[in-house]
Amino acid sequence: MPNFTTAAQRCQITTPLGAMTLAATNTALLGAWFEGQQHQPDVAQWPLADRHPVLAQAAAQLQQYFAGQRQQFELPLDLSAGTPFQQDIWRALLALGHGHTSSYGAIASTVQRDRAVRAVGAAVGRNPISIIVPCHRVLGANGALTGYAGGLERKTALLQLERSA
Repeated sequence: MPNFTTAAQRCQITTPLGAMTLAATNTALLGAWFEGQQHQPDVAQWPLADRHPVLAQAAAQLQQYFAGQRQQFELPLDLSAGTPFQQDIWRALLALGHGHTSSYGAIASTVQRDRAVRAVGAAVGRNPISIIVPCHRVLGANGALTGYAGGLERKTALLQLERSA
């Protein structure tokens, strides 16, 4: 699990795919998790902050995304909860454009770690900023839907949303 040592604040939002928890430092978004998502940290100790500017901005942009009005997020991100390798993978995911998919092998090549496909898969699965860092756009080598920490039903719905936009 990523190491969340930074003091954070959080809020809850409702999306068409279920409730999400958003978390941020004073200056950047550090988490976006669906309710019940794997690898979610215990955020209960983080205070609720519905008026936090980064959280409010993230909530608004996610609502626009689900309404088909946004294809790219413009948010400050804090990826420091991951290892340097995980952070490299998460940055590579940010390059996957709306409506486009990639494979774990292609991501491994992007970060010049061709033989680390399984490690790439593990890093993708531990992405703490769902949707905004688009891990749902990564498929198996044959194009098959593979795991998604938020559930395969959500992954399918996100891909369908992006294809229709």
